[in-house]
This record gives sequence, C-alpha cells and structure tokens, in this order.
Amino acid sequence: MDLRDGALWRSMGRDATGDSAMNGQTPVIITDLRIPFFRLVLFFVKAGLAAIPAAIIVTVIVMVIAAAIAVVLGGSPTVVIRRWM
Repeated sequence: MDLRDGALWRSMGRDATGDSAMNGQTPVIITDLRIPFFRLVLFFVKAGLAAIPAAIIVTVIVMVIAAAIAVVLGGSPTVVIRRWM
C-alpha cells in the first residue's frame, strides 16, 4: 500500500507508506476500564430492546425450517401428540 501519491493523512509524514510499524506481536494488558454507569445502563437497555425483534426473526426462521422438514417427511403434529398420550 503506497500513500505517497498525495493521499497522505494529516498525521503522517512525507516518508510514510501506510504499513504497520510493528513487526511482532506486543502483548497488551488492560488494567482499568472507565465507563459511566448511566452509559452502561443505556447500552444494556438498547441491547435488550434489540433482542426482541431478533428473537422474533429467529423464531419465524425456525418455524419455517420445521414446517419444511414436516412437509418433506410427511409428518403431522397429531402423530407426535398421540405418541405421548
């Protein structure tokens, strides 16, 4: 990747190539993560609300797959119910 054709980023020098300056792996240890409580609560509320339509979509997909399998195998739900009664 060559960025010397006038497409340099503002923070890059004239001799920058865009390649990584690190050759090996450098271990990173995170010692602290500061997230305000309200922002964390808001994130979990959003995630919970996003899970509702996702669960509905997954349920519909599973129902369609189950119906397709029932059509292919020729089974009906009454056969399963009769076995348990």
